[in-house]
Amino acid sequence: MIKLLHAADFHLDSAFSSLPPEKAASRRKEQRLALEQLTALCGDCDVVLLSGDLFDSARIYRDTLDALKHFFAEVRAEIFIAPGNHDWLAQGSPYLTEDWGERVHIFTSTAIERIRLDGCDIYGAAFTAQEMPPMLDGFRVSDPEKLNLMVLHGELQANSVYNAISADAVAASGLDYLALGHIHKAEVQKLGRTVCAWPGCLMGRGFDECGEKGVIKAEIDKNGCRTEFIPLHTRKYEILSVEAGDDALASVCAALPEQTEDDCYRILLTGESDAIDPAALEASLAPRFYSLSVRDCTVPKQALWAAAGEDTLRGQFLRNLKEQYDAADAEQQRRIAAAAKLVTALMDRREVSL
Repeated sequence: MIKLLHAADFHLDSAFSSLPPEKAASRRKEQRLALEQLTALCGDCDVVLLSGDLFDSARIYRDTLDALKHFFAEVRAEIFIAPGNHDWLAQGSPYLTEDWGERVHIFTSTAIERIRLDGCDIYGAAFTAQEMPPMLDGFRVSDPEKLNLMVLHGELQANSVYNAISADAVAASGLDYLALGHIHKAEVQKLGRTVCAWPGCLMGRGFDECGEKGVIKAEIDKNGCRTEFIPLHTRKYEILSVEAGDDALASVCAALPEQTEDDCYRILLTGESDAIDPAALEASLAPRFYSLSVRDCTVPKQALWAAAGEDTLRGQFLRNLKEQYDAADAEQQRRIAAAAKLVTALMDRREVSL
C-alpha cells in the first residue's frame, strides 16, 4: 500500500491585484506560511505528488523559493512535480536553476517519463510552454502488476489548450491514480479502474475560488483507493446573497455566519428595497472582514412606479423613467430608481438627504 499527499495550484507569489499593496504583500506571505501546514500532513506519506502551477508566474521572490525549499527539506517522502501552464519550464525556471534536494523529482519533458520506486512506478511530464497539446493519448503503464501513479497538469475538456485529457485515455492508461492540477476546485472521479483527482488550489485568491481549499490524501493498493480531502486553515473567499428588506444592515448581520473577520466577502443585496448606499454599508460592516465589497442588486419597490399610470406630470415623468429603467442594466437601474425617488420626493415637498 502507498500513502500519498496530492496538492496543486499553489500559485505562490500571486499579485492579489484586487487588494491594497500592503494586504497583497501580506497574502503572499500567508501563501508561504501555508506550506508549513503541508509539512505536518505529509508526515505519514510515502509519496507527495505536486501537479503544477506551484508558482503563479516567472516573477518569484527569493523568500518564496526559500520557503518552498524548507518545506521540501522537512518532508521525508519522495516528492514528484509536474510543471503546469503557470510554472512551465521556461529558460531560467527555478525548477532548472535551483538545487531542490535529492528527494525532489521534477519532470522536465513533454514525453511521459517513469521513475521506479519499490513496488511502485511514478509517471509524469512537464509543460514546456504555456499551452500544451494532449499528453496522455496512447499512454499505457509498463507494468500493470505494480502500483502505477501519474502526476500531470491538465483538464478533462476536449477543446482545452492546457493538455486536454480524454476520459477514454485515462480509462485505457492502466494507472491506479492520476494526480492532476489546473482545476481549482477539488474533484475525484473514477474512469475505468483509474482514480482521477484534482485537489483544487491551495488557497483562494479571488471570488472565483470560493470556499475551503486544501489537499487530497490517499491510500492506494491494487484492490482500490481511498481518498480524503483535507482543508487547510487559510482565508476564504465567499459570496453571500442577502435579501435587503427594509433594513439592509440588519438583514446582512442576521445572515452572516460567525467568525468572518479572517475572510474576504462579497455581499450581494437582492430583492425589493428603497435606495441603498453600498459605500455606507461597507463602512459599517468592514471591521467584521479581512476585505469586503457590497453590491446593490436590488430592484425598487413597486410602489415607486405606482403613479406611472396617472394622467399627470408625475405620471408622465415616471413613465419616461420606467421605460429607461426596463431597458437598463443593473447599475443603471439603481441610478434611475434613485433619481425617481429623489424627484418624486421633491414633488411632494418632502425633505431630501443628499
